[in-house]
Amino acid sequence: MTQTAEPARTADRIKTDILIIGAGSGGLSVAAGAVQMGANVVLLEGHKMGGDCLNYGCVPSKALIAAGKKAHAMRSGGGFGVEQVDPSVDYAQAKEHVHKVIETIAPVDSQERFEGLGVKVIREYGRFISKTEVQAGETIIEARRIVIATGSSPLVPPIPGIDEVEVHTNETIFDLRTKPEHLLIIGGGPIGMEMAQAHIRLGSKVTVIEGQRAMGKDDPELAAIVLDKLRAEGVEIIEEAQAEKISGKDGEITVSTPKGDLTGSHLLMAVGRKVNLDKLDLEIGGVRFKRGGVTTGDDLRSVSNRSVYAIGDAAGGYQFTHVAGYHAGVVIKSMLFGLPSKARQDHIPWATYTDPELAQVGLTEAEAQKKFGSKLSVVRFPYDENDRAIAEGKTTGLVKVMVVSGRPVGASIVGAQAGELIGMWAMAIANKLKMTALSNTVLPYPTLMEVNKRAAGAYLGPKIFESDLVKWVVGTVQRFLP
Repeated sequence: MTQTAEPARTADRIKTDILIIGAGSGGLSVAAGAVQMGANVVLLEGHKMGGDCLNYGCVPSKALIAAGKKAHAMRSGGGFGVEQVDPSVDYAQAKEHVHKVIETIAPVDSQERFEGLGVKVIREYGRFISKTEVQAGETIIEARRIVIATGSSPLVPPIPGIDEVEVHTNETIFDLRTKPEHLLIIGGGPIGMEMAQAHIRLGSKVTVIEGQRAMGKDDPELAAIVLDKLRAEGVEIIEEAQAEKISGKDGEITVSTPKGDLTGSHLLMAVGRKVNLDKLDLEIGGVRFKRGGVTTGDDLRSVSNRSVYAIGDAAGGYQFTHVAGYHAGVVIKSMLFGLPSKARQDHIPWATYTDPELAQVGLTEAEAQKKFGSKLSVVRFPYDENDRAIAEGKTTGLVKVMVVSGRPVGASIVGAQAGELIGMWAMAIANKLKMTALSNTVLPYPTLMEVNKRAAGAYLGPKIFESDLVKWVVGTVQRFLP
């Protein structure tokens, strides 16, 4: 029998078509789309509008990375005839740049903007009190459809001694105004590596401590190129070194690992994320869930309460801002138009914004080999054969494409602007295009984008130039042409 919570007796009551819990990327996308198409929408947010991406994630991290790039450019202009200098870095001012970027973007995600669109915004956390009702502060909302878009938070594992020192996460590191003398980072994934390179370029000493293999979810060949670059810039990366104990005091923190003790001035935890479901009382709402998120079908609808949807991190799966936005479109189609709509993952790209960048869509080489075996063709094209890359001194990198029956099923890119270049392959996979579609595309010269077209050519070329049939046809036509 479903539990029922006792609501506050003084609570106001609201009825609405759609209730959205969480004003991050996914929740805001649903709210904006639904209200502008005529639905009655209520949006709950107990913390900051814009969620993790705007305030603690994508936006501030890329702003800090940009500051690091400016410093690095001053140190690395010698090959272009520009005198190399060691820049004077004002770490506090770099953080001011981060917060100015957040402030510039914030109005787009603000309560005022969404109220202007017609959304009723309530700045409270929500909790289920029945299968169709959620209480937020002194307000009870009864909704025909409820969307859980609560996102995720940084995971801080219970390492012995961790409570005895100050531990930074992505939620606090951007408020730090004093430059770390020596930043220890536990976690060698995308967040850890992005922050490692940004801080080494801004003048900190950096050590990354990874319990397994750094960048272990990416293609190992491409990941190695990124790791080599970070090491060359001075980042110390210790792999297969599980953090076993933390000791010391603020300003002198020691992480004990099987490979020895590592001591630094500051500690950043970047080992992963946990889905924000704790405050929701999902059992009372009859919403089944597990550690990784709400249990849904491919339609992102709860398997146990058909009035409820989950999107973004709350739905489990990929934890990316752009996935939350994509999920918003999936559920809007279902909730507003009653049409069947399912989410897929095979066309979802992602990128790590180190220098060089690393991007992926679809299957990696290892995944494609396991799935398709001898049907798989793997084609490659290096950056050092691209004229724009040569002109700009950005020749480190390559494109690798996994092809089955003439269609790409995955692409991996490491190099300058990989996060931009992966878009062509994401479009191809999403729309089931053949390699000929990319090969036939005319691109401006000289651009880095040509590495994608040349990769398509690397697949198609042998089929044309090494084909005995093609040579026979051409020879025959030449004999009979006037």
